[in-house]
Amino acid sequence: VGKDAVDIFSLKLTVLYGIKGVASYTFHAYEIGQEDESVYCFIYRALEALNRQNLNLDDWVKLALEVGAINLRAMELLDAGHTHTYGHPIPTTVPLNPKPGKAILVSGHDIRQLEAILKQTVGTDITVYTHGELLPAHGYPQLKQTYPHLYGHYGTAWQNQTKDFAKFPGAIVVTTNCLMPPHDHYSNKLFSIGPVGYPHLTNLPGGDQGIPDYTPVIQKALSLPGFTETSPRRSVTVGFARNAVLSVADTVIEAVKQGKIRHFFLVGGCDGAKPGRTYYTEFVEKVPDDCVVLTLACGKFRFFDRDLGEIAGIPRLMDVGQCNDAYSAIQIAIALANAFEMDVNELPLSMILSWYEQKAVAILLTLLHLGIKDIRLGPTLPAFISPNVFKYLSETYHLQPITTPEQDLAACLS
Repeated sequence: VGKDAVDIFSLKLTVLYGIKGVASYTFHAYEIGQEDESVYCFIYRALEALNRQNLNLDDWVKLALEVGAINLRAMELLDAGHTHTYGHPIPTTVPLNPKPGKAILVSGHDIRQLEAILKQTVGTDITVYTHGELLPAHGYPQLKQTYPHLYGHYGTAWQNQTKDFAKFPGAIVVTTNCLMPPHDHYSNKLFSIGPVGYPHLTNLPGGDQGIPDYTPVIQKALSLPGFTETSPRRSVTVGFARNAVLSVADTVIEAVKQGKIRHFFLVGGCDGAKPGRTYYTEFVEKVPDDCVVLTLACGKFRFFDRDLGEIAGIPRLMDVGQCNDAYSAIQIAIALANAFEMDVNELPLSMILSWYEQKAVAILLTLLHLGIKDIRLGPTLPAFISPNVFKYLSETYHLQPITTPEQDLAACLS
């Protein structure tokens, strides 16, 4: 009720979706031994606020930005858990072509559960492949060194599961979202864990410390034919998180000063099946040869296997990691800004982001909390953002919708 009712409702939805994203990262961090009581307290306070009627529009704007701040902390915790447990990611070549043998495919986001599957398949002659957002797991050195049967990556993003899963000749485990409604012709080889699942799927109960007994998955993999033929070698490189990028910071800075690198683009985010997302493929393909593209999250699968070459020994396409590795991308931007003695918004850096679900909302709020401006968002604006709320974001942060690859490239490089 009142003149601001629609806009307050819009911000309430933004806060709610953002909290769901924070909760996802907080859960994964907790699984791997990292937690912060202040994150739990904020989630409680924000959920309680959703039932309050005495908060005005400014209060809700402030709370939405607080969601961004607490999400930064949640991503930091998850980053600490991953790097302390598995080492800092290093550039690693990942085969995209399968090799003959029995196989298990692991999808979702949960690296701890991937490790559990690897541990339980030691000595079985089963090859383990990643799918979707688990591709960056190959960059963690302690995983690759400890489990050589973590071999390659199969398929692309979550929305292509119905095609990828149908063709995969082994058992499949979906660890966390996203899970498409499964088709009957492959659901008998598909397993889920934790809160992920459908009524007719086999959901493996969590055992000691939340780790299931993956014996049913192993038995299913051994009963299926696996891959029987070789195919031409294809690969991508992952592992360009903050330590890897900042280890060559001097080279990057010198290349910028010499004019060899004109601009950086961060192109990524949460992907979906909606028409119009080919924009991101076309954008990357049209990026000039003197520019570098950083990418992360499942949005990268629109172009992750493109060979863009190098500049002064620096790859022009660098995969920073999962969606939560936006934390790493933020640290890279802050370090470069400090090196150039300028504000992050003054860097030759443009963010071209796609959004789809709650974690993408949380990350966008984090970027706004940090004062990052001139973000281009697509393929469409979130339906829950009212015109007045978008006007505020546009005026305050220069948040804008994508247009065409050509127009946006010209604007970013002008």
